[in-house]
Amino acid sequence: MRQKKIAAAIASALILAYGPCALAQTPAAPAAAVAVPGAVLAADGASAETADADSALGVIASVTVSTRRRNETAQSVPATMSVLDDKTLENNRVYRVQDLQQLLPSTTVNFVHARQLSFAVRGLGNNTASDGLEGSVGLYLDNVYLARPGMAAFDALDVQQLELLRGPQGTLFGKNTTAGVLNITTKQPGFRSENSASLAVGQDRYAQAKASLSGAFSDTLAGRLSVYKTHEGGYITNLYNGNRVQGGEREGVRAQLLYEPDASLSVRVIADYNSEDSNNGTLVFYNAGPSGRLLTQAAAVGGHVITDPARYAVNLDSGSHVDVHQGGLSAETNWKLDNDYKFTAVSAFRYWNFTPRNDDGLDVPVTLNVGALTRHRQFTQELRLATPSGREVESVAGAYYYYQNLDNTSFTYNGPLADTFNAAPAGALSNLTSLADGHLRVNSYALFGQSIWHIDPRWDLTGGLRATYEDKRAYEIRYAPTGGASVTGAALAARNARYGAFDSGDVRLHNLSPSALLTLAYRLDADVLTFATLSHGEKSGGINLTVPGAAGIASLKVGNEKANNLELGIKSNLWERRAQINASLFANIVRGYQNNAYDPATLTSYLTNAGDVRSRGAELETSWLAAKGLTLGANAAYNDVRYLRYTNAPCPPESGATACDLSGRAALVNAPRWTGSLNAQYAHALAERVEGYVNANYAYRDEAYGTLDASRYSKIPAYSLSNLSAGVRFKAGGARWDVSLWAKNAFDKLYYTSMWNTSFGAYNAVIGTPRTVGLSARADF
Repeated sequence: MRQKKIAAAIASALILAYGPCALAQTPAAPAAAVAVPGAVLAADGASAETADADSALGVIASVTVSTRRRNETAQSVPATMSVLDDKTLENNRVYRVQDLQQLLPSTTVNFVHARQLSFAVRGLGNNTASDGLEGSVGLYLDNVYLARPGMAAFDALDVQQLELLRGPQGTLFGKNTTAGVLNITTKQPGFRSENSASLAVGQDRYAQAKASLSGAFSDTLAGRLSVYKTHEGGYITNLYNGNRVQGGEREGVRAQLLYEPDASLSVRVIADYNSEDSNNGTLVFYNAGPSGRLLTQAAAVGGHVITDPARYAVNLDSGSHVDVHQGGLSAETNWKLDNDYKFTAVSAFRYWNFTPRNDDGLDVPVTLNVGALTRHRQFTQELRLATPSGREVESVAGAYYYYQNLDNTSFTYNGPLADTFNAAPAGALSNLTSLADGHLRVNSYALFGQSIWHIDPRWDLTGGLRATYEDKRAYEIRYAPTGGASVTGAALAARNARYGAFDSGDVRLHNLSPSALLTLAYRLDADVLTFATLSHGEKSGGINLTVPGAAGIASLKVGNEKANNLELGIKSNLWERRAQINASLFANIVRGYQNNAYDPATLTSYLTNAGDVRSRGAELETSWLAAKGLTLGANAAYNDVRYLRYTNAPCPPESGATACDLSGRAALVNAPRWTGSLNAQYAHALAERVEGYVNANYAYRDEAYGTLDASRYSKIPAYSLSNLSAGVRFKAGGARWDVSLWAKNAFDKLYYTSMWNTSFGAYNAVIGTPRTVGLSARADF
């Protein structure tokens, strides 16, 4: 009876928020789909033992999280979150951040390459390739903030779990975030020997090797060393030279030390390094837009464009290349004081170096190389003090400091056919070299606090506040172009309009950004938690490290992004903990939404305040132990995200206008209305110490606009993907083995993940990976 009441309450809430058609309009694929991918995890040894015990009892295992800076089960935290453990990532062969959207509800990863990478939650946050500003979705690796989204573009290495928190999360996290937080936790050293090695091979010359060694040096000191190397042969053919592209090499190492002299003190030191040498960022032709002029101009210079994306082919004389080097050093100290207060200090330094080479999409020398290299350095320091658990009022308070120093160089190297292709006066653009240097320095300071008042055994009230002050200083200098012919008149004017010298001088920005949280939680009983949250998130403004176009120097500054979010949620364990149903309703109003715009005059993207945005919707996550060894799960999300006011928006090329009004339109970049997934895992004993298993995952994404101009030519079609795997687990030779056969995109769907503006109103796209079949083997010893 209680289960029926809970289901009825969820349905009633949906109808009240969105009208009777809210349920009836659910499309067949995602409605049938619902699934929280495997809900089993541990943040420490005790939790791992609890999870194993839960599994043996045939109930859904508890998941330990520390999102409120104290260890709690995920189902007891009144916040909307999803958790993926290492087993779920492995079962679905998810080792790249761009694949996470297949498992996480309401999440979009806009990926071209490491610099043009962004995360969006509930349709908010797609501001890629912006060196002068952080993302709307905060990324954290072992409690260390990653300022550039591209700093997460390495293969998952020794990951313990991923936690996605949706909505503004600025109160307890290091930087203010208006859309959500992705918190990545890696496995820490243990005092018992724990070693593993794995190898995976697949189509398109895919190969990945990983290894981890962990154990004790003494009674008080333990260490862990993890390494990986991945090779991808590429799945796109460059017909110009026959090479395979959209692949390459990635490798990394992670070393840790854990010092625990007694039960009251622990110090964890982590050093890591990752590199990438690839030709990721290779875009395929999507369409020529309404005019078709790109194809006409390409023909005028003897170029040949591959117009059928289904061929998985390009025709590039220069090709694309990405070189990335990044790493860091962090130390986290946790000290339990005599009065049971807990003091935490997290200190970290990180760097990120990115060097690209980008082609013009043609097989003739129009633009030989174009892009922007970036050199990023950051230092963060967080201090926290938490009161003991079990009190009537539990609190956390602290201070945070963030320093960033970033330099970038934008470059363009034109070839001899640049004039003809661009229909420019003779000598204006051909054989020119243009260079521009940008610099950004950031100092950010914050004080924060959050308290939980346990009013009685059923009612909790949580309140939090954070005040962040940021001082940003930048400049942008473009030097006079070099090379080319000596020109005057119209040719000189055309040259200066595109590549003329520019000096911004000192650009300063000062921001005070408050964040706040108020949550009222009520426990219906021991297994059902309901909550209502009102939160305000405010992300500071930024400075564009690009030469301004028609918008002028004023466009270099970007104002604050302010979000006000209301959320209603329920978390439940049903049928004697054999089922889990979580649901939420949300409405988020964002003022001064920060997003990328495209300037067709200078062929550059720049960040701007893209008006006001409303995001509202509903989310449902379920997991069910249907039978012995069989777990079913699903997630579904409906998101109605649209501009409330955006009166001076870029225009789609088919409009012929210079400024458009997108107010009231659901036109945000890569913001599908419906997303959902189904998954199933089944395991069965085949013999003594031998277990067979199968895993299946199905993910659906609705259509969405691919660029800010909301052109019908830039729409990304809806698509669905299926991942399958089957294998055996057994013990042999003193090791626990896991051997599996897997297929990603098992039905070989043609799909696109991102879109990009190009010349003359045309569009290029990132085409998704075709079907890949492979074999994996892992040994734990």
